[in-house]
Amino acid sequence: MATLFSRRRLLQVGAAGAVLAGTAQWAAPTAARAADAYDGLRTSWLQLLTGTGFDATAAPFAAALATVGSQAAGYRSSMAAASSSLWSDLPLGSVSANVSTSCNRLKTMALAWAQPGTGLTGDADLATAVTTGLDYLCAHAYTATAATYDNWWDWQIGSPEALLDTAVLVYGQLGPTQIAGYCAAVDHYVPDSAVAAYTGTSTGANRVDLCRVIALRGVLGKSAAKLATASAALSPVFPYVLTGDGLYPDGSFVQHSVVPYTGSYGEVMISGLSRMLALLAGSSWAVTDPARQNLFDSVATAYAPFLYNGLVMDGVVGRAISRGLMKTDPLQIQQDDHRRGHSLVSDILRLADSGVAGAVQSAQWKAMAKGWMQRDYYSPFLSDATLGVPELARAQSLLGDSSVTAAAEPDGSRVFGMDRAVHRRATWAATVSMCSARTTYYETGNGENVRGWHTNAGLLSWWGSTYGDGQYSDAFWPTVNPYRLPGTTVSSKALADGAGGTWGASHPAAVWAGGATDGSYAAVGQDVRGLSSTLSGKKSWFFLDDSVMCLGAGISCTDGVPVETVVDNRNLGAAGTHSLTVNGAAQPTTLGWSAQFTGATSIAIGGFGGYVFPGGATVNALREARTGAWSDLNSGGMTTAQTRRYLTLWFAHGTDPSAAAYSYLLLPGATPAATAARAAAPTVSVLANSATVQAISDSASGVTAANFFAAGSAGPITVSAPCSVLVREQGGKLTVSVADPSRLAATVRVTVARSGYTAATAGPGISVLTSSGGITVLAETGGAQGASRTATLSGSGTAVVPATATLLAPVADSYVRDGSAYNTVNYGAATTLTVKNTDTSGSGYARQALLKFDTSAVGGTVARAVLWVNGCVADSGGTQTTLQAFATAGHSWTESGVTWNTAPALGAAQGTGQLSSAADWVGLDVTAAVAASSVAAGGDGTASLAVWEPLGAVGLAVLLNSRENGASPPLLQIITH
Repeated sequence: MATLFSRRRLLQVGAAGAVLAGTAQWAAPTAARAADAYDGLRTSWLQLLTGTGFDATAAPFAAALATVGSQAAGYRSSMAAASSSLWSDLPLGSVSANVSTSCNRLKTMALAWAQPGTGLTGDADLATAVTTGLDYLCAHAYTATAATYDNWWDWQIGSPEALLDTAVLVYGQLGPTQIAGYCAAVDHYVPDSAVAAYTGTSTGANRVDLCRVIALRGVLGKSAAKLATASAALSPVFPYVLTGDGLYPDGSFVQHSVVPYTGSYGEVMISGLSRMLALLAGSSWAVTDPARQNLFDSVATAYAPFLYNGLVMDGVVGRAISRGLMKTDPLQIQQDDHRRGHSLVSDILRLADSGVAGAVQSAQWKAMAKGWMQRDYYSPFLSDATLGVPELARAQSLLGDSSVTAAAEPDGSRVFGMDRAVHRRATWAATVSMCSARTTYYETGNGENVRGWHTNAGLLSWWGSTYGDGQYSDAFWPTVNPYRLPGTTVSSKALADGAGGTWGASHPAAVWAGGATDGSYAAVGQDVRGLSSTLSGKKSWFFLDDSVMCLGAGISCTDGVPVETVVDNRNLGAAGTHSLTVNGAAQPTTLGWSAQFTGATSIAIGGFGGYVFPGGATVNALREARTGAWSDLNSGGMTTAQTRRYLTLWFAHGTDPSAAAYSYLLLPGATPAATAARAAAPTVSVLANSATVQAISDSASGVTAANFFAAGSAGPITVSAPCSVLVREQGGKLTVSVADPSRLAATVRVTVARSGYTAATAGPGISVLTSSGGITVLAETGGAQGASRTATLSGSGTAVVPATATLLAPVADSYVRDGSAYNTVNYGAATTLTVKNTDTSGSGYARQALLKFDTSAVGGTVARAVLWVNGCVADSGGTQTTLQAFATAGHSWTESGVTWNTAPALGAAQGTGQLSSAADWVGLDVTAAVAASSVAAGGDGTASLAVWEPLGAVGLAVLLNSRENGASPPLLQIITH
């Protein structure tokens, strides 16, 4: 038999056995089962479940272990096997969650038996109860033959995870027949076919959970084949995606195709991966896929941006915001942003401790985790009773490790393609939640989050380093007015619970959501549309050093009800009387007080921050107590009524407004005096606020920024197409950042009326055409998924060589197809160009696109040439492929005559690009081919190009728009000097 374990892992197993011998000998393998690779893996998993290196008699472990023991005792006393249940409150047969909950109760009992300090450690009667319960469930509920019902998740993930964990915990008490029975049940519900294709419910976080189930079944049943299947099936999780579920190159994480889910499903994914990588490390089934580096990088690029002072921002947890006090929680501990954040921090720390990443990266993760833990003043990490002993042990060890210096919260701005933006400064952080045709208004499903209607209508959330970190933690979601979420513009039209449909079924038709950032500042905007409403409007947020400038325009609606923009809706807690100061005058703190202020220029809420209203505005204010229960939002929530006080500020746009507008400056943490001072001496000027462009200039930071919803000008900026532009002049340099949130344009030309900058450094995807008499850049926004392109100019250095950008339409295009039935057929009149490389000869399925361009009128030397094609993958075999351009051996072919048999041979390979099943632009670098064909280089001015997939690779069918197509036809971009 091949060696399945490395020497390092065997030593680890031996050490683990020594530790367990002092605490829970009964959990170790029996003498009859000699230690082997599978026993080693099981011991590793046992450690992940029970923890190591902690004092069971010390805080916080003593209390946590006592709680486990108390729960287990309660479960044991109430367990009574009957014909239809193991516990009378969990009837089996129609509600699948009752199967999962039954398995989890057995797991708690097993933990109390296996862990020290529970009061039931090693209790023989408890062990018998656990094994009896396992046998019962595998005979009456989770069997090797029964059909599924209700929710698939319980059968493939929830129940088997808990069942297998329980079996590992009491392994020494189980016989071969019992183990074989449990494995057969798991095999029935989670066969290898569950991970055979990366599709449906087997993607992202769900795929990781399925792999965990198959791997643990392999450990328990000692199956190398199952472990190999699980290890290999993780690979599709690691590559970046361009559509659907998973991690994106820009750090976005999406689940259920249209829901930004970093803090919920994303947490489940990194939790499962950190455990799986740790489990399999050092074994024959270790996960060595090089693409796992994407996971490691995601800690900084995808997860850290949404963690602040130990909490994870609610804008990326989807329907999980409705899970507060749940009926099924025996401890009745409210779930909230801090507790979700603690779980995510624990996952990152587990990954760091696993040793699977490099030492430098692991050290960085530990420093980040320590900082988040230390700064969580609102909900101290080690006091979180929802965390398991292993997580508490790692955290306590890290906090006591003087060799690790806590990392500070980073400054900076990030704009994500999943319609989220995050802005950070040393003393505060903010995020805005939007939606578009690419993302949902909100997600509801399984009776959860039924009133999340407006959570992506421009929700602006913010926190301070020493204040406001409990704003959304203190029963905010069940008590806040769901029509008055901070920052949103909404119609007050009454909506039914779950309006719009389940699982993110409803989303706006608008495509403009996102913005430009240079990494330090950001211009973010949204073409907002109302859910089940006629509401429309444009909203912008300009993120600066100590403030956020908020603009709204073109706000129109014909619902026959009032429309409002909510400046803020502060949760003051159960008895808060925070001061409100308007134009320097203190307002009443009486509950029920309301007022309308005309000509308001500054408003401040004590302990939170201030707002400046340029030129004065009419602002409404209300103090109220609101009562609600978690069951109002979630069918599984507790019905206990909770009351919180709110201080609400809003603009009333009236009933059926037309082209209404607003503007205000948010100053997190500002005192009334500081707010009034900023109103008296503003640094931010509004350059434009209309339905076509919103723009500002900030003298303090040197930022001028604009969101263009149509081509046009604002201040010094002129653009050729809808886009977002951020210009910063600071320290003798000027940066220009351009993004296309609509994702409609292949290129955008931007001119900035600034002089004195002669040298330039252009980042990827942007070219500086001139800096004389004004700065002009060409940004290649196609295929960027809303990401920014940035160029930096300065007053010294090598001067910019003036360049000309030309965009050419093809003079001919067609595709050709192989196979005896098609190789003489011409497709020159088709509105789409089909591409597919089958890596076979004569199959009838191989297709190439051909495009011809007249470059004879293009003068100068070709510095860059990009072939832009727009289309999508249309293949049942997958959702993402690589396209490649090629020069052709000749260009005598004609659009109406070319066939596979007469097509020119492929010449030199040119650039590549990724395309997915979501229609988009892809830019293929064809500089070499176009330069060779140019008149200046001795060519005849005709560029003939082919688009296929890389040679020697089997690709997917792709449909590209042809020049006969009215939408997004091909373009050739040429930049010459």
